[in-house]
Amino acid sequence: MLIHLQQASLAFGHLPLFEDADLRIEAGERIALIGRNGSGKSSLLKVIAGELPPDSGVVWRGPALRVARLDQSAALDADAGSTVTVFDAVAAGLEATGTLVAEYHHAALDLAAAPDDERRLARVTTLQDQLEREDGWRIEQRVELVISRLGLPADRRVSELSGGWRRRVFLARALVSEPDVLLLDEPTNHLDIEAIAWLEELLAQYRGAVLFVTHDRAFLSALATRIVELDRGRLTSWPGSYSSYLEKKAAALESEARDLERLDKKLAGEEAWLRQGIKARRTRNEGRVRALFALRAERAARRGHVGDVRMGVDASEQSGRRVFEARHVDKAFGARVVIRDYSQRIMRGDRIGLIGPNGSGKSTLLKLLVGELEPDAGTIERGTRLQLAYFDQQREQLDPERTVADTVNDGNTTVIVNGQPKHVVGYLADFLFPRERAQSPVKSLSGGERNRLLLARLFARPANVLVLDEPTNDLDIETLELLEDLVGEFAGTVLLVSHDRVFLDRIVTSTLAFQGEGRVVEYVGGYADYVRQRRAELREVGGARREAGGETREAGGERREAGGARREAGGAGREAGGAGREAGGAAEGRVSGRRRLSYNEVRELDSLPAKIAGLEDEQKRLQEDVAGPEFYKRPAEEIAATLARLEAVGPELDVLLTRWMELEERR
Repeated sequence: MLIHLQQASLAFGHLPLFEDADLRIEAGERIALIGRNGSGKSSLLKVIAGELPPDSGVVWRGPALRVARLDQSAALDADAGSTVTVFDAVAAGLEATGTLVAEYHHAALDLAAAPDDERRLARVTTLQDQLEREDGWRIEQRVELVISRLGLPADRRVSELSGGWRRRVFLARALVSEPDVLLLDEPTNHLDIEAIAWLEELLAQYRGAVLFVTHDRAFLSALATRIVELDRGRLTSWPGSYSSYLEKKAAALESEARDLERLDKKLAGEEAWLRQGIKARRTRNEGRVRALFALRAERAARRGHVGDVRMGVDASEQSGRRVFEARHVDKAFGARVVIRDYSQRIMRGDRIGLIGPNGSGKSTLLKLLVGELEPDAGTIERGTRLQLAYFDQQREQLDPERTVADTVNDGNTTVIVNGQPKHVVGYLADFLFPRERAQSPVKSLSGGERNRLLLARLFARPANVLVLDEPTNDLDIETLELLEDLVGEFAGTVLLVSHDRVFLDRIVTSTLAFQGEGRVVEYVGGYADYVRQRRAELREVGGARREAGGETREAGGERREAGGARREAGGAGREAGGAGREAGGAAEGRVSGRRRLSYNEVRELDSLPAKIAGLEDEQKRLQEDVAGPEFYKRPAEEIAATLARLEAVGPELDVLLTRWMELEERR
């Protein structure tokens, strides 16, 4: 046993966050802590970490136990004058050894800038010796790996990063320390799907214990070996998976409702008896009176189940049949191309999910479609009678100084819901904001409450097009599922950016994948459908490119032989995938309907197998190099350059493979 929470209680104000909590954490466990926003989950993590003492009870920790915690509101020093880099901040999780690793990293960068400087060379040599004595190379490799997989800019100042990126830095710092107990509060917030999948894999193999809070149901289902629920001040442990918890919890709530109904009936009967008059005050009935008072106390102690958010979109008139149409749209910011040659027609009733790495252009595409940004090239036409409801990921619509009530409807005291006026305070109660909270300033709200407020503001207006940019961040699971139901029943058009895989699977009918260098590719279905189709593509192309590459090398680069080998390999790949002409006439029909290759495209197609083979050889060579025992003894700039190139080769291969498949299919 690593940690034991015994009869622990904590209260803020009159209402306890948890009472008489008992929790054991064993080595190797992956425990999911769930509960409504504001129920006290983050405070419980602080108590377990030893950062916050409980009001009563004991927190036992094993001797020399190492604990690391990722705070939900993690924020590094954002002072514009701070010189702390991302590498420094991450390495700080390793204490003294981390300081040595950071010193070597900066010394190596200094030497790279002036390789003939003997003083800098001597400094690097001294630090190298220290690292070898303290097993520092392995630790530096760990820091480099975590920074790379979370997509962090190692040498950028932390002060230059946004809040979401600073949170990633804190996550990296917690991970590199490899503590005995890792406490993670909403670790998937601000991570893209690829980073979430990597984190899932890392935590699944983690040797220590992990206690995490998350609203990501796919992440929760993949990792949790036990569910611990904090509900109305009570801490309950549910062994097993998340799906098992859902079944047991539903049965427990039904049983609780029946018990409460029986208690209410008994209490009502005793209250009626008491009101009958003076008989109730006779000596022989004093015991019954005392029993009634005990019933009242028991009923008051039963904190009722927190109400659910009640949402609804006020449906407006129907939009025109065509909502958006983009033709050959390009968008770049400086030298960075975000959208390249994007064309799509979005029709009324379409439900489109946008996925891709952070910074790949998802929010930019939404802003192009709704008219907040103008394309550099191409055109975007918008349909008639559009009424947009736009959920802004960056919360630009929230003024921290305004009250919650004023924010919802710009100071008006009523909102129109389903054609009927409703007082704004009553409307906010549907979103779990009590009257006193409705008069509070926005700046006093938690992250989850701010997202709920944005949803309340969004749904206070009639709409036939929902544009939702990361609406699920910071929402508890119950609110998330209600939002899911609402959007699922919405009769209009939906454009959705989300890293929540379950939410995407249950909402969208097609997926736009941002695949690098401005390429946006549409796939039918939700996220699971996208993964299946993408894997099939890569398997088919992988088999074809290996044959094509082999034939190309045998032919010595002669184009005619390479072309013949490539066609043969392409046929074999399609036959193996079940998508050849013989296996499906529909595929042949699609190909025959496409335009023929131009002269330049034929030349491009002829050159692709050799390029692909070259990149594959380079990737294999780099992988062998990095795996070698001497690799991490090289200068830091050489290590960084090699790792960066290895990271870049994969996406470059994907681009060439996709292009080769497109041209080969058209031919």
